[in-house]
Amino acid sequence: MTLTLRWYIILLFAILLSSITQAQTTGNFIKASIGYGSSSSYYIEDYGSQDEVDVMGGGLYLQGEYIIGLKSWFSIRPYAGAIFESVDKDQNVQNQPQYKVTTNAFLMGGKVRICAPIPWVAPFIEGGIGTSIGKFETFTPNVNFNKSTILMHIPFSVGLAVGRHNSFEIGISGYFHPAAKQSTGVFAIGYNFPLD
Repeated sequence: MTLTLRWYIILLFAILLSSITQAQTTGNFIKASIGYGSSSSYYIEDYGSQDEVDVMGGGLYLQGEYIIGLKSWFSIRPYAGAIFESVDKDQNVQNQPQYKVTTNAFLMGGKVRICAPIPWVAPFIEGGIGTSIGKFETFTPNVNFNKSTILMHIPFSVGLAVGRHNSFEIGISGYFHPAAKQSTGVFAIGYNFPLD
């Protein structure tokens, strides 16, 4: 068998098998997620100088998504969620216990997901834009932001959809709040409930 014929056979099998493998099926789903979120400041005062005070807040993260699966590898995801954080009362950082970074807010917005069409374990990446409504505190040596307000955030996620129908998800997300000079990192697990 010639090398060219082998490549044609491999290509034919790849095309046939790719039509039966799906990382996320098309259709509509509801996804429920729970996890742990932690906020920190990312303010940079000038080139090479960063906020060196480690004053992270942490707490519960909850989110629900309405999934519109357009292709096996692409979906649109409007979402709503909440994050509730606090800082350890006994924390003493450089004799400045009042320094803290917390987010207690309701999150909503929309994002898109690109997912590799691989059965059982499918890596994905997400991005979008959203709004946060709540209380934001970023109090470090270089930032003093303490407001109950509405802020824009930028969500970004990477993770794995696992299981026979990729119903379970494990992921790491980031919600960036440029106005508050803080970001929230989240580790969460989720489950997709089919609606169709």
